[in-house]
Amino acid sequence: MSKSKPISTSLLLLIFFTISSISSTTPQNADTPAADDLEELLALDREIDEQEEQETHNKGGPTPPSESEILRRAQKLVIELSNDNARRVVEGNPFVLLLGYAPWCPRSAELMPRFAEAAMDLKGMDGDRVVVVAKLDAERHTKAAEQLGVRGFPSLLLFVNGSSILYSGGFSREEIVMWTRKKTGYPVIRLTSHAMAEEFCSKHDIYLLGLFEDFKGPDYDEFLKAATADNEIQFVEASNLDVAEVLFPNIKPQKQFLGLAKNEPERFIKFEETFEEAKILHFIQYNKFPLVTTLTELNSARVYSTPIKLQVYVFAENDDLKSLLDPIRDVARKYKEKIMFVHVDPTEDSLAKPFLTLYGLEPEKPLVTAFDNRVGSKHLLESDLTPNNLEEFCSGLLGGNLSPYYKSEPIPETKEVVQKIVGRTFDALVLDSSDNIFLEVYTPWCIDCEATSKQVAKLAKHFKGMENLIFARIDASANEHPKLQIDNYPTLLFYPSGDKSNPVKVSKKSGLKDMAKFIKTKLKPGAEKNASTEKDEL
Repeated sequence: MSKSKPISTSLLLLIFFTISSISSTTPQNADTPAADDLEELLALDREIDEQEEQETHNKGGPTPPSESEILRRAQKLVIELSNDNARRVVEGNPFVLLLGYAPWCPRSAELMPRFAEAAMDLKGMDGDRVVVVAKLDAERHTKAAEQLGVRGFPSLLLFVNGSSILYSGGFSREEIVMWTRKKTGYPVIRLTSHAMAEEFCSKHDIYLLGLFEDFKGPDYDEFLKAATADNEIQFVEASNLDVAEVLFPNIKPQKQFLGLAKNEPERFIKFEETFEEAKILHFIQYNKFPLVTTLTELNSARVYSTPIKLQVYVFAENDDLKSLLDPIRDVARKYKEKIMFVHVDPTEDSLAKPFLTLYGLEPEKPLVTAFDNRVGSKHLLESDLTPNNLEEFCSGLLGGNLSPYYKSEPIPETKEVVQKIVGRTFDALVLDSSDNIFLEVYTPWCIDCEATSKQVAKLAKHFKGMENLIFARIDASANEHPKLQIDNYPTLLFYPSGDKSNPVKVSKKSGLKDMAKFIKTKLKPGAEKNASTEKDEL
């Protein structure tokens, strides 16, 4: 499944910005391609392509297109919309794929090259359903952007007979083309020859093959329904066994067959359920990812939305992963469809940091974490990453037997007037302590926490030397404990020595005198006994 060489990203960026600059200085009138001119434009382009193919044949072989040639084709294929022509183009064509962008938006710039490549593929789409590919500078042409429903940058919309459909596919060239084909009535590509099958394989890393004797019947109808409903996988069909075997080798002679092909070690997976739309879609959802998926900006949304509730994340730099990948795949194969395995390069800060922050970790060597989204828990493999340890970890995850992981800062070596509590010491110093604990729960980013911390420090000095009373604080952004569930900061809690299971919440708006009075009341003889029934705040 080798892929054809893509057009240079930097070159396509140059093309789009050149087109934008040309469009910004060109009056939006007769010089702007209108919907009525589109068929003539495409016919002319096909004629030029045929002439160039003949010239190439006469010269004895293909030559790569020049930069100016790519620019010429891109200029003709992607229509620049404006306040003047946007409504006319959208309403005058059955299908319009629109990219709403802003010149300053980096994500727009990132998407534009893929959009251009998709436009070139859509030009050659079989059938009579021509898709007009257009773009709109939504910041400059605000009236058109409002009319067409462009909100935010970048925005991808498909207009079908003037009505918009919000784009819901991936953002590679192939995914844009596939989604557009499906939404314009071509959910399946039909292959009828070895040459077509070989060309298809060269362009697609993943696909679902359906082999049907005559492309009709209830099972085939369910196949078409699934093809239309799915937005991520290209469906392909054949009626000839020899053609089908180019895409999925060693198919046994049979009237119909369904299988998923991927460009990875677990390459071919046969569908063995009854042909029903829901079952086909379930099969895709649980098998579309590789045994170990490397997280990227492009696939992150799909990884996060997987229906597989158990997920194992391996944090390892690419060089370290080389020696680990095969053993990890061996373990992943045993838990296929039950646990999803994801690799994250910790040097990719935007991808790794959100996860590592959840765990409070900065890995110096490969490490493994896991999420059990059945109960909302997270876990950490605290032993070395070996096949046996990983398999034992995954078995515990599947069985629900792993202890949850709660992040914690290192245990402090010194004691302060206001004692520092971390996740690992919360049990010993708060819940199991025989002392009364006045606890401040804060975060570094909390605006009001600094003022409250100063108040607590003054109280600690005032009561210094008082037996059975400890003032403490815990950073909730870096420490967790199952019995400390706080979502508002700062929070002040008084844990009476007689009943640590019912801390009294202290109002952070109280003044120092009121807080001191409250503490003295709790320290009076018999106060500990009554603390558990006292629910009022200061």
